[in-house]
Amino acid sequence: MTLDVITKADLEKFKEELFEKLELLIRNHFNHNNKRWMKSAEVMQLMKISPGTLQSLRVKGEIPYTKLGGSIYYDALKITEILEGKELEA
Repeated sequence: MTLDVITKADLEKFKEELFEKLELLIRNHFNHNNKRWMKSAEVMQLMKISPGTLQSLRVKGEIPYTKLGGSIYYDALKITEILEGKELEA
């Protein structure tokens, strides 16, 4: 039986590769849709949240949005940043 040893460097390399693949998947998702703006239903589905939670995030200023007429739109790139935990301000 062969014993493989995993080093800290191996784990760091794995982490970097994993994050690169996740970032690529997220970016491809939005590029595939080729949409800059998302409606509420799309955001709720992507974030797996209810309409009330989405409204609460808007009211608290935790998620940026634009209201045009009676419709609310969200910037797909900002939503991605929020999901990645990189959003610094709303």
